[in-house]
Formats: sequence, structure tokens, C-alpha cells
Amino acid sequence: MKEAVIGIDIGGTYTKYGIVDREGNCLVESFTSTSTHSKFDAYLKDLCGAIDKSMQILKGQIEIKGVGIGAPNGNYYNGSIENAANLNWRGEIRVVDKMQKYYPGLKVTLTNDANAAAIGEMVFGGAKDMRDFIVITLGTGLGSGIVVGGTLVYGHDGLAGELGHVIAQPNGRECGCGRKGCLETYASATGIRRTVFWLLSERLVESELRGVTFNNLTAKMISEAAQRGDPVAREAFDHTGRILGAKLADTVAHNSPEAIFLL
Repeated sequence: MKEAVIGIDIGGTYTKYGIVDREGNCLVESFTSTSTHSKFDAYLKDLCGAIDKSMQILKGQIEIKGVGIGAPNGNYYNGSIENAANLNWRGEIRVVDKMQKYYPGLKVTLTNDANAAAIGEMVFGGAKDMRDFIVITLGTGLGSGIVVGGTLVYGHDGLAGELGHVIAQPNGRECGCGRKGCLETYASATGIRRTVFWLLSERLVESELRGVTFNNLTAKMISEAAQRGDPVAREAFDHTGRILGAKLADTVAHNSPEAIFLL
């Protein structure tokens, strides 16, 4: 029987999960909604139900050894999500304790989603032979995992390395964390949507994105419009790239990494 673990990636819009063996092969994978759940307990019940249903495909073929979770503001030290700006749930959520009730006897570990991505790059990906590198995850928000000397940087409270919340524009856009001008309000799927609407209000140029409501506009739509040469979409990417590049240049000055991975 093959040994495997349950891997869970909690994002602001979707939660992706998979059953992964020791070699890093994903045996089964799927996703469920994150954003439609206003209560964490209801979300967790639906998520675990979906995972259990997926595992039936491999019934009798695998032995689950543990559960690994990556989440925004995931604190490795205490197994909690703490005031994540891009999730519906506020305060401190004891994710590991709650998950343990669904999978008693299994080791459950949680960390910041970008830290989990950095571990993946270090074990299975492009950072196998590196000891100093940074992983940037671009999604609903912007996450980062920083590895120095072969060790993830957690800081004294488990929440170090939040590059999404360095200030990109003083007194800039309001962020879900409560501050203004955070990098992720510009360099993220949500940020580029905001940039498009700002540009549409400032530019008279024709754009296929005019007439699309903010709630219906997606980063995929902007990307596809840019590939077709839409001037507003292309300018939005230029604007986003300049801001992200400037902040990554600052990070290089601080850490001198061998590489930066954008995921």
C-alpha cells in the first residue's frame, strides 16, 4: 500500500487539495470554494467531505500519513490562521485543532501558503540545490516564502516574510489588513482588477474591458485582453510589473537570494 499525505492550499477564492505520495506525485486532486463560506466550521465540513469523497477513488491503495495545509496568515507555531486579509473569517482560527477532529490520529501541520510553496520548491522544484531563495505567490493576494541558509524565515511570532504587506504606495489603496498602500493591493489578481478600473476612469482609449462590472471582471479576462493587444489591459500589466519589480528589488537588497520564484 502506497504512503501518501493530504495537501491543502487555502486561497481567497478557491481551496485546492490533493493526495500526494512520497515522490511528490499527485494521485488525486480537486478544489472547492473558499469565498462562499462565511463560517469556517461550515467551510471545513464541506472541504473534508470533498476530500473524503476524492479519497474513495484510491480506497485500498493508499495509507494516509498526515495532512499539510498552506493558508494565508497561517502560523506554523500554533496551527492557526490569524486575521487573514483575503479570507472571510476574522480573528484567530485554530485550524489544526479543528482539522484534527476530522482526521484523528493523523499529524496535521499548517503554515503560510507561500511558505508551503517554498518547501515544495526546495524538495521537488527549481530550488532543490538552493539555500537562499524567495517564493512569491500571486493570487487573490500576494504571499511570500523566504528561505535563508536552507531554513524558512518564520520570525519570533511565526508571521515573518509578509511581502504582500510592505508599503508600495504611501497612503495608497486601502488593504484588507487595515493599512493603506500594501503591495498586494497593486500586485495581485484583486490589485490588477483595481488598476484596470482606475485606468478606465483616467483614459478615453477604447478597451474591450469597458462595460464589464468590477464583480464580473477577472484577472484571466485582463490577461487574455492584454494578449489581444488591449491598451488598458497592457498598461495595467505594465503598472503592476513596475510596482512589483521595485519591491522585489528592495527584497534582493535585504536578502541577496539566489533566485526569486513567481508562482
